Amino acid sequence: MKRLVKPAKLYNVKLKAPASKSVMQRVIAATILSGRNVRVLNPSKADDSMAAMSIAKGFGYNIVEGDNCLDFEYNSFRTSSKIFCGESGLCIRMFTPIAALYEQEIVLTGEGSLLKRPLGMIEKPLEELGVRCIVNKGFLPVRIKGPIVNHEVHVDGSMGSQFLSGLLFALAKAKKNSTVYVKNLKSKPYIDMTIETMNQFNVKLHNENYEVFKIPGNQNYSCEKYYVEGDWSGGAFLLVTGAISGSIEVSGLSMTSLQGDRNVLKAIKNAGAKIEILEDSIRVSANKQLAFEFDATDTPDLFPPLVALALFCEGTTFIKGVSRLKTKESNRGQVLEKEFSVSGRIIEIKDDIMKITGSGMPLDYSVINSHNDHRIAMAAAVCALNSEKGLLIENSDCVKKSYPDFFEDLSRSGVQIECGE
Repeated sequence: MKRLVKPAKLYNVKLKAPASKSVMQRVIAATILSGRNVRVLNPSKADDSMAAMSIAKGFGYNIVEGDNCLDFEYNSFRTSSKIFCGESGLCIRMFTPIAALYEQEIVLTGEGSLLKRPLGMIEKPLEELGVRCIVNKGFLPVRIKGPIVNHEVHVDGSMGSQFLSGLLFALAKAKKNSTVYVKNLKSKPYIDMTIETMNQFNVKLHNENYEVFKIPGNQNYSCEKYYVEGDWSGGAFLLVTGAISGSIEVSGLSMTSLQGDRNVLKAIKNAGAKIEILEDSIRVSANKQLAFEFDATDTPDLFPPLVALALFCEGTTFIKGVSRLKTKESNRGQVLEKEFSVSGRIIEIKDDIMKITGSGMPLDYSVINSHNDHRIAMAAAVCALNSEKGLLIENSDCVKKSYPDFFEDLSRSGVQIECGE
């Protein structure tokens, strides 16, 4: 669907950040490994979360919807011969090691952009664990046949943390104690989130500087209820909206969250916006708009909202970590460079740095192709608020992957949005 987002100035707007799909998927993985009933409060219903719910059903769970909660009711143990991961990169990389716990051969599949995301890095570590792993020339589908019989494994973390998260979840259920040796780990905050979820399910491990993880085996996952916190990566778009287009108050975001994307506040502050930390919300108001520098190596999902912010900052902004963007839903660095170099703004990529030359002037009307990337679509919508006649966003429905109510929230805030085929 195409959406034309009209320019708007937002004042006295209050919105709640969506629930974190990253936390939700981890909670579902731990729930499956528990084999117990779990109530999930403030659940995420993004497409990626729905994919994880479907996997839980395949492992013997009924899911009953309540008042802002989901009851995962354990029916009977079974393993699915197929695990469908939708377009979720976290699902495919996290549930593959979990599937390796079982003797039955399991085929993991997906659709859309997931078919183009590389998976070759999972093959060698799983083979080290004694698991038969067949990857289709580095891409889906993946065939797994366990169980895990060896208990030392080496992982290259330069491509991200998702596979390592799956290993940590799975090895706590292995028959013996395990050790994982990791080099070049990126996105360490996501590993902190995984460890926190495991702790909430009464499962422990020892982390030695993110280089060695020692995981006792034969542990039992158990947790009666789990509250899913707000999503800082989705909330970042709302906070940036306040920084460039008036004022907005966002609730549902924890200032003590382990989510690395909480660092968006540092960038917003450095860009000159006014930030107020209230009792249960954060208010961001437009003020000066100054070019800034930011290292997004461990938080690559912040690139799109920060590019939207930088386009309206006088001077040149530098954001580090472009190499982390090649294997997202799109080649996100190239898409940002192509689609957002508009109205005299210049985006250049050199090595691992993105350089954005901004301007305080509104954007001219233009058409932005999201390339079916949810974060590109949301960044375009934020930019549209500071435009002359709006921006037309193609393939805008992709926001359902992480923030299904994004455009509805903007509409409730007074933004005019016209929909078309």
